[in-house]
Amino acid sequence: MISEQAEKQIKKMMKPMITHFGASLNEWTLTIRFDPMANEKYIKRMEVRLCDRFGDESFSAPIRSVERDENDYWSAQAVLALEPIQQSLFERDYWDFFIRVSIDQSLLEQVYAELDEVDADAAANVHESAPDETVALDIRLRAAGRRQSLDVFSIYNEENDQMLIPYYTNRKRLSLRVDEVHVMSRIDRVAISRNFMLTLEGHVVFPFSDVLSRPDIQKKILLVDADEKIIAEWRAENVERPDLTEEAKSLGRNYDWAGFSIVLDLKPIATQFADVEAPTSLYFRMELTHKKNGMLFTEHPVRILARRKVITGRHIIKLNGLKKSLIVKRNRNHSLVFQIAPYMIRDAVKRKVRRSVGRIRKSKAFIAVYHRLFQTLSHLPQKKNLVMFESFFGRQYSCNPRAIYEYMRDHCPEYQLVWIANANYIDLFEQYQLPYVKRFSLKWLMLMTRANYWVTNVRLPLWMSKPKDTIYLQTWHGTPLKRLALDMEEVHMPGINTEKYKRDFLAETARWNYLISPNAYSSEIFARAFGFENEMIESGYPRNDFLYQSNDKGTIDAIKDRIGLPKDKKVILYAPTWRDNQFYGKGRYRFELALDLQRMRESLGEDYVLIMRMHYLIADHLDLSEFKGFAYDFSHHEDIRELYLISDLLITDYSSVFFDYANLKRPMLFFTYDIEDYRDHLRGFYFDFEKKAPGPLVLTTDELIQAVKKIAESGFAVSDHFDEFYQKFCLLESGHSAEKVVKRVFK
Repeated sequence: MISEQAEKQIKKMMKPMITHFGASLNEWTLTIRFDPMANEKYIKRMEVRLCDRFGDESFSAPIRSVERDENDYWSAQAVLALEPIQQSLFERDYWDFFIRVSIDQSLLEQVYAELDEVDADAAANVHESAPDETVALDIRLRAAGRRQSLDVFSIYNEENDQMLIPYYTNRKRLSLRVDEVHVMSRIDRVAISRNFMLTLEGHVVFPFSDVLSRPDIQKKILLVDADEKIIAEWRAENVERPDLTEEAKSLGRNYDWAGFSIVLDLKPIATQFADVEAPTSLYFRMELTHKKNGMLFTEHPVRILARRKVITGRHIIKLNGLKKSLIVKRNRNHSLVFQIAPYMIRDAVKRKVRRSVGRIRKSKAFIAVYHRLFQTLSHLPQKKNLVMFESFFGRQYSCNPRAIYEYMRDHCPEYQLVWIANANYIDLFEQYQLPYVKRFSLKWLMLMTRANYWVTNVRLPLWMSKPKDTIYLQTWHGTPLKRLALDMEEVHMPGINTEKYKRDFLAETARWNYLISPNAYSSEIFARAFGFENEMIESGYPRNDFLYQSNDKGTIDAIKDRIGLPKDKKVILYAPTWRDNQFYGKGRYRFELALDLQRMRESLGEDYVLIMRMHYLIADHLDLSEFKGFAYDFSHHEDIRELYLISDLLITDYSSVFFDYANLKRPMLFFTYDIEDYRDHLRGFYFDFEKKAPGPLVLTTDELIQAVKKIAESGFAVSDHFDEFYQKFCLLESGHSAEKVVKRVFK
């Protein structure tokens, strides 16, 4: 065992950095630099590893040719052969580069001796280990200094008609992605004159050997709006780039005429939007036309990306008598964008202040002071009867906190009830005219540290030290099917390992005074999996009171009218859960839609609509424009309880939503296309889900369609297992759970 603190220290000592990435048709060559603090005598073995980001497949290559330079950095080289692994690389979406370092135990002893806070157990384990035992660490590979251009090293797979593209992430980490074949366009230089003449110089890359070798290649710059409607277009001048050809020589590609240059007058474009009051953003695109077999082919226009931060400066000009602010810059996804906005001195000052405040608030020093201030203020006297509510990190007005709030609002006027709102979701709280405070604001700090009660359905950050007299009511947000917390054998989430995840979970649950449970089954699991030793309130979930109190035709029709659903079709609700190993980064999960919406619309579109509700952790936004009138994205609908009520049938997978939906005694289907992986590798189940699920399990879209038709033929009857399931999981819920909780905690 190695402590987290020691692991960080060793990674800091090693600090491996990519200084050069080279490629040929058969192999990749990586040159890696190590910090002078990294002493070779402690290194038993090193290898470069290429790991599937969302799974456990990996490939490795040994590191060799270690030598010191004049600055005492030492470098090594690894060669990764492509031929044995190339086909496998195209079977996954993303790959990440690591260096695995096997270190001598003596280095651990040295590190523990130098650390201020020694992990006694871990240090003891070091001394008890055999002398020749080693510890292996995986360290993410980053770029050293300015990132090397990697576009020319993309690999084309003719069989799949896909590209494998090496790239650096925003944090300079080396990765690969699989993508459709497309042109890549980059800006190398941007300049703008006082009369707003914009100069763009850059290059394009395309993974075919001869497309960019001739001077007759046509490059066109397009300017489009948010809907990709073309506002203007210009023909760019071809520029010779023998340097790119030299760089791609090992791949046998010719990029002699990959460069382009153009000077654009943007004032006439801005004049078109002179009378538009709202700010307008226009986006640059590159369209490439080339000859193939004697015919002209035009590739799909692509974003023009800027490698470095590009801001040409804000230019103020008069258009039709109105002052306008014009700027060309790189936006968050690195695209080049032209912005036109009304100019007001007040807005300019606000913008500058906002940027300065934003930089300060993100600084480590400010965050440390803020956390310390929270701890200090938490010693002030409590504000009796102040209750702070939060649902899913302040993004929703929903779930058990909402039900408890609504009961207290109507029956407990002596309490001051305040909601915590994420800054991006304030409109929702204002829409419901709720008393709210912006999350992590100064006002939030003053209220949260002195509140008599905290009510939330997810974990709170550990740096929020709970005041001694504050009562923390944890409502949680589901009946457990998947293994939770301490019951999980391995954690596959980004930014955390299994040991730390469990340690943090125990530290959090120790702060809970009360925990709500929907049934006896959940109480037993919560107590064990959360290590919870305080009072369990076995009341049923307050959020399900609504399903008993509002299950009538008038309410259902009113909801459908409000959200724009037809009343002459049956409603199918699809509400899947998230996958621990599918993520973009810490706290940002993705979801790969396995449903064939085209097949579903063809077979069910005449009689049904499909409403989709993704899990709150999933970061993706569904694009359902192609299925307008059949599929609707309600992932950001404020509360799923309304979607339960209006739906005639639920489709889910391993989400706990089916425990709640069962209260309506309506049919359910389980689309479990990846059940073996989920059951055996990711989470595992608490009961025999495949035998006890209150509805059939299906593996494909075609099976799903047939199951929906069979349910319709039965008159939307529930499955044979349903009554047994209902008796075990829903018996406590009758529409009065919120009342039970409030009387126990607040009265």
